[in-house]
Amino acid sequence: MFRQLGHACSAPRAFQVALKLVGARTSLRALGAPFWRPLCGYARVMFVAVLLHLCFSASGQVSVEKPCGNRQQADEDNETVVILEIGAATSWDVKGGAATFAPNLAAETTLKENWLEIAAGVSPFYTRNTTEWDTDLLFKKPWTLSRKAEFMAGVGPVWEDLKQNGKVVDSISGEVAGDFMFWPTRKHRFGWFLEPAYDYSFAGGHQQSLGISGGLLIGIPGPHLHGT
Repeated sequence: MFRQLGHACSAPRAFQVALKLVGARTSLRALGAPFWRPLCGYARVMFVAVLLHLCFSASGQVSVEKPCGNRQQADEDNETVVILEIGAATSWDVKGGAATFAPNLAAETTLKENWLEIAAGVSPFYTRNTTEWDTDLLFKKPWTLSRKAEFMAGVGPVWEDLKQNGKVVDSISGEVAGDFMFWPTRKHRFGWFLEPAYDYSFAGGHQQSLGISGGLLIGIPGPHLHGT
């Protein structure tokens, strides 16, 4: 995927930034922890690296000049290759409890046109006594409703990093989500999204939660790279 999306140097760059963001805390936590716990932290580093790589590779694309007569090819080279989602998210435990709120940042790109898209995102939830970082990687099947509206059904894992009363617990959940995207213009440069989701934790207690996120879409143009 890294080779398709951009320059080879952008992947190490994204990984280095991700390590600076969350790697140090993960290394300290690994001391004396069960072997699976630091793996969740390292996986979160990889997810953040994927998210940053999508941004770096898209911003580093250089379009090749086309002949003036080949307008269709020029339009293809300026189509959206990465979509940034910037907004807010909320989540409720289905068994009760207060709703939690968090900022939300995600990026997604097309792996196979009309069939598969991949999205990586992160949301930090804060309450009075707890801090929870949710990092997800979703595989989505897109449907075009119109030239200005899309729907995607996605499924994938969520890494949850919970710090409560001085204790840190990492766990894995499964997520099912529906992503509605609305674009005011046909070029898909700016728009808005609404994404309801259901999470099922594989940790003890099997917590279940419902959530919804929404916000701004930013389409980043670049050369036509995805599969057909």
